[in-house]
Amino acid sequence: MTPLAQRFRGYFPVIIDVETAGFNSQTDALLELAAITLKMDEHGLLVPDTCFHEHVKPFDGANIEKAAIEFNGIDPFCALRGALEEADVMKALCQHVRKAQKQHDCQRSVIVAHNASFDQGFVNAAINRASIKRTPFHPFVSFDTTTLAAVSLGQTVLIKACQAANISFNQSEAHSALYDTQKTAELFCFIVNKHQTLGGWPLAENS
Repeated sequence: MTPLAQRFRGYFPVIIDVETAGFNSQTDALLELAAITLKMDEHGLLVPDTCFHEHVKPFDGANIEKAAIEFNGIDPFCALRGALEEADVMKALCQHVRKAQKQHDCQRSVIVAHNASFDQGFVNAAINRASIKRTPFHPFVSFDTTTLAAVSLGQTVLIKACQAANISFNQSEAHSALYDTQKTAELFCFIVNKHQTLGGWPLAENS
């Protein structure tokens, strides 16, 4: 097994953030999605690796909450977004993740996100709408950086957790799927690597 596969019991962590037109994954449109895969460097530390980012067209019949798009500043029907069909985006995402997962000899990918249940719900719903049978993602396991940050840094808000970890964060760029994914990836790597330097894993080598 590769070091990354060993670290998470065969799971392959994928950092994901979505921007949406509401809170209901079954009815509200998915508008933007970004994903970052991870790898171990030569020192055994976790670092960001590949990046996937697409703007998404609302699926047929999707609900769009006015308050949601006012908050994230996305015009769902602006041609300049270069948005793609939801099914095409999800198929490309699964292919991208599956390739990276295989390279690291991992058995299943796990979504890592800030308030992970929200992002996981939208990803799962979009995969179901696309009728993708072979998804790399575990259907319910996720790694939530909100919980990890609360335990390790005493913060639950992404910007505050990043500040506590001395990770730069530009508030004006927040609520972009790509930027938030990048910062969540940095935060997750910081927490895992800090735990590693403190002797937290593997336990057998530090007993």
